Amino acid sequence: MRTSLLLGVLTLRLLVVCDTQPDRREETSSLEKDGLLQLEKKDFNRALRKYEQLLVYFHATLTVQGLRVSEAFERAAEELQGSEVKLAVIDVTKEKDLAKELNATDHTIRLYLAGDKHNPVTCPVPQSSASILTWLKRREGSAADLITDFSQLETSEELTVVGFFKELNHEYVQVFYAAAVDLPDVSFAITQNNEAITKYGLTYDVVFLLRKSQLIQAYRMVPQTSKEELIVFISVYQMDPVTEYTGQTITQILTSPVLNHALLFIKGSSSDFKEIYSAFQSAAEAFRLKILFVWVNVEEPRNGRMMEYFQVRDFEAPLIRLVNLTDHVTYHLPSETLDVETIKTFCESYLQGTAKPKMRSEPIPEGWEEQPVKELVGMTLEKVAFNPNKTVFVLFYLPYSKASRTMFPLWEELAKALKDREDVVIARMDASANDINMSMQGSYPSLCLFPALYAERVVVYTGRRQLKDLIQFLDKEAEEAKKYRKVEDEDRRKYIEAMKDEETKRADKTKDEL
Repeated sequence: MRTSLLLGVLTLRLLVVCDTQPDRREETSSLEKDGLLQLEKKDFNRALRKYEQLLVYFHATLTVQGLRVSEAFERAAEELQGSEVKLAVIDVTKEKDLAKELNATDHTIRLYLAGDKHNPVTCPVPQSSASILTWLKRREGSAADLITDFSQLETSEELTVVGFFKELNHEYVQVFYAAAVDLPDVSFAITQNNEAITKYGLTYDVVFLLRKSQLIQAYRMVPQTSKEELIVFISVYQMDPVTEYTGQTITQILTSPVLNHALLFIKGSSSDFKEIYSAFQSAAEAFRLKILFVWVNVEEPRNGRMMEYFQVRDFEAPLIRLVNLTDHVTYHLPSETLDVETIKTFCESYLQGTAKPKMRSEPIPEGWEEQPVKELVGMTLEKVAFNPNKTVFVLFYLPYSKASRTMFPLWEELAKALKDREDVVIARMDASANDINMSMQGSYPSLCLFPALYAERVVVYTGRRQLKDLIQFLDKEAEEAKKYRKVEDEDRRKYIEAMKDEETKRADKTKDEL
């Protein structure tokens, strides 16, 4: 009887506890909006366990690209309701700890499978909701899904990447399909129609780009062909030789695997537009797969930020710049004549590494040398920093960065503390408006000390950002530099003496000959 009573009380307690526990399904659903999860750190692991496939978009800034991807996710989420795939978004500006834990940054898109958060699959940045659906479908499918009637391909308005293979179980087909998975915005098809061989003069195991029965370009598959090489070929040739920079093309331009970009800044209404554009286009044909050619209409107000970044004013057009998207070093075509040969020569010199970079620089501020903290620009940096008789400590900052701005009071304090040291210069420079022709390490703000040496040496400070620590670091490096400076001075003395001896010998030899 007593046992029955205890069981009854225990059951009642369990019922009460269960009744007061929030329904986990309700918790998850409260995070949903039209099928799209809005995840925070406390919800992530639960969502990971609940959904077999969790596709997450990590976002931060509301850029044009960010808004487009967010809209694509919202629409795809609606279409995928009820499936085993769940879409979610995470704001990395609010969920910094989670983003750091997952090593995710702005515009990162990942598919988490079976609750495994350590080995996600990276998803390409989609152009639309259809891109997301296509990517998911291709991931789960096989090359057989791409087999298509060739007659349907010839009438297609959109560009189609067609694979013509002798054997459908060949490894070429696997490479082709892997490229199709990574390019969900591109239409892919496989055919074995022999008419294509006759009509286009092709052979087996070839990939060709087709639009309305027009052959754009063909790529012969070889045993060494990789997925990456095929993607570069498709990405380049699906674009025109020259692409206009617009809101619609910016993503395609920035995500191109070709990282060298030639930019023609020109007025679309100028009398010489057709002539210069024709020369630019002819040069572009010679550098496909090496340089992406883009033209920017300086009369378009929405291109203002692009022109500001490259420091181009509308009255300076037409002009051509070359830039690499990895190091962002800019090169300027030093000629007013923009014909085919001039443009080709410039591009060749850039690819061969003989072109000289164009250094961006703000105007030199008036009275900058009288200020406690010297405001440097591109034109004054090397002259001040590499002064062999001064120890120069420079704060490289970004004006829009909160972390950079918080350093300003400390830098003023440092300059005040060292104001009586004539051998020390405390300076700062806006790294967003001035090019730095030296190897920089780490992110901004960056604190770099230039010792008083003839050798162009830079020491990056990574210690605590306190006044006492900064001064100790500066004094230590200054003392260390004095040792090297003695060696430098001795080497310079020996070099000068050797040069004098050589001149004396030459003079004596000349006298003897006379």
